[in-house]
Amino acid sequence: MRISRITVFQIDLPLTKPYWLSGGRLKFEKIDSTFVRVDTDEGVSGWGEGCPWGHTYLPAHGHGLRAALKILAPALLGRDPRALDDINRAMDLQLPGHLYAKSPLDIACWDICGKASGNPLWRMLGAEKPAAVAVNSSISTGTPDEMIALIREASAMGYRTHSAKVGGSDFSADIERIEAISAALPKGEQVTFDVNRAWTPGVALQVLNAVSARDWVEQPCETLDQCALVAGKVPQPIMLDECLHTFQDHLDAWKRTVCQGVKVKPNRVGGLTKARQIRDFGVSVGWQMHIEDTGGSAFADTAALHLAASTPDANRLAAWLCHAHLAVDPVPGQGARNVGGLVQFGDAPGIGVTPDPSILGAPVATYGDAG
Repeated sequence: MRISRITVFQIDLPLTKPYWLSGGRLKFEKIDSTFVRVDTDEGVSGWGEGCPWGHTYLPAHGHGLRAALKILAPALLGRDPRALDDINRAMDLQLPGHLYAKSPLDIACWDICGKASGNPLWRMLGAEKPAAVAVNSSISTGTPDEMIALIREASAMGYRTHSAKVGGSDFSADIERIEAISAALPKGEQVTFDVNRAWTPGVALQVLNAVSARDWVEQPCETLDQCALVAGKVPQPIMLDECLHTFQDHLDAWKRTVCQGVKVKPNRVGGLTKARQIRDFGVSVGWQMHIEDTGGSAFADTAALHLAASTPDANRLAAWLCHAHLAVDPVPGQGARNVGGLVQFGDAPGIGVTPDPSILGAPVATYGDAG
């Protein structure tokens, strides 16, 4: 089996309402998603999606992803998509870095592997049976009353874990948010206070040593070094996200005991092949992990949650579903959907999701026998 053609699609995914994070300094109203279809000479095709969360959240953006595909795609033509490690080595040789651009190609090859073998991805990723994956809400920054109202709405939809966006230079406002949310949290529900790297170490220490909450705090500062300054001086467990890209980043975080958990996002780390390596390392060192993607439709959510569904219960935390915030659905009725606070998987081979071509529109680029 050989890759014969790679086709690229672009689609804007508007949010149902504006979304604020990082203390309100970052606002999002739509995201730019790129889909790829990888065709083979044996008639088996696979799909992948890469969707940075805007262009202010990480060093990634949709235009850059598609520019990188122009370099990466020709290097994969004629290769066997089932040789996943060699596929990734070929991409790393062709274009060092740019992990977010490699992710949809890697995921499309996983999709082909599953379809060719008749196996769902959760089985290929190590599970005999898929776990039911709990989902967590994502609560936009606002006043305490606004955020509590959003948590109550999410609770009504089955969410029992919430990610509340805090952070900013006004540490007294963050103390107020955290204390109010902790006091109002329904019994049996959990919250992570996600700073999205907005605090300086000094502000992080003032806030976290002032509040009574002992919940997870996610990415309090910009860099691993700054988070390390904070981690040993606060009583809350620390979750890292945006400062971790490569396996080496995760290894460094563990060596320095910066965190007790991490977020594993295939689009951020380069696809499912590298995300699985990081997941397995996290299991070996006892981390707890939110496994989800950076952004995108229910397709991206589903690909990431196959990895979550194959992760041991003790290490798996709830997963976010980006598509719950979107006004457009390129995979209507398919994939990972919230049913009573859980996502359940069946036995469909590969990712089990096929985008609707009429929604994606005309290709923006084709590489290979039709290019």
